[in-house]
Amino acid sequence: MSETMTPSPYPNWMLREIYEQPEMLERTLARYVAGDCFAGEPWQLTREWLKIAGRELVILASGSSRHAGMVAELLLEEISGMAVDVEYASEFVYRSRKALKDASVLVISQSGETADTLAALRRATANGHSTMAITNVAGSSLATEATVSLPTEAGRERAVPATKSFTAQMLNLYLLALVAGEMHGTIKAGELPERLARLAELPGAIREQLAGWRTAAESCARHYADAQSMLFLGRGLHYPIAREGALKLKESAYLHAEGYPSGELKHGPNALVGEGTPLVMLATVDRTDEESVERYEKVIALMQDMRKQGADIFAIHNAGDERVIALATQSIAVREMSEPLLVIEEVIPLQMFSYFMAVQAGIDVDQPRNLTKAVLAE
Repeated sequence: MSETMTPSPYPNWMLREIYEQPEMLERTLARYVAGDCFAGEPWQLTREWLKIAGRELVILASGSSRHAGMVAELLLEEISGMAVDVEYASEFVYRSRKALKDASVLVISQSGETADTLAALRRATANGHSTMAITNVAGSSLATEATVSLPTEAGRERAVPATKSFTAQMLNLYLLALVAGEMHGTIKAGELPERLARLAELPGAIREQLAGWRTAAESCARHYADAQSMLFLGRGLHYPIAREGALKLKESAYLHAEGYPSGELKHGPNALVGEGTPLVMLATVDRTDEESVERYEKVIALMQDMRKQGADIFAIHNAGDERVIALATQSIAVREMSEPLLVIEEVIPLQMFSYFMAVQAGIDVDQPRNLTKAVLAE
């Protein structure tokens, strides 16, 4: 991919990088997947690492990378049967040695130079843990110091808010979960080719929806221009996406936002809901998955309660879902996919929403105040 020096034809790098996500997904699949199977030297090394790693894994990351790790925790546990914990890299460094698990360690960082994540990797290595790094820079410190590296294919990301690097991490982590499931025998015969076939359709599906998401996100941003705070809600895999949506709004638009599991709203945060504090609810569903449908029905019930309470609801939902549309004040539709792909898809409208909230407030979205692309010191 040729290096470009300006975001043209886009007004800034963040929007350009949002639009580059289909191309990034295609590059990743071209590198790591060949038809209905995995290909390339990284997978040989990854399989060897997984044999050593065993069934217990600790994921260490910060910021958006930690949210990707939270998605990976659920995917790895469901698909491969591994036991996974996700910790803040900055906290892991200061944990008592007596409390550390005898587990393998996966570190995630866009730059591969994040100070607290690098310190956590070095501590894990010193304690004898086998390690893997997922970074966007193949020659970074994390990538070279870890036992195994599985680099993403996002390309250089110039805007401080992570967009394409985040979805790149989620895709790599999903592929890792599939490889682990294949190795551990937890994926049924014929399931892997089917999952990879669905993945192959993802970049094109996202590309086809970008223009519609942009129009809808800009409209939603105008509606919420006077919001003082926003609460993002999601269940299961969608909870880390709620957290990521809230983080994007904070760092891009300087607006207070928090992400919660949907079921936690009534355990305190609901006291904040009212005029000036709308809800952002992730209400997508994979109708081929009984557990996804069960979670979706719980989200619908919560939306009904919140509307009775008078809440303003901004929903991300399946295209044509009239139940959600009827309950939402504002909404953006996404194409229905399998659950692991929905989370890659649905985060993009949230990125666009944060982008337009920032732009209409006159904020330099590529260089938000007090933030840097890579945190090189604690």
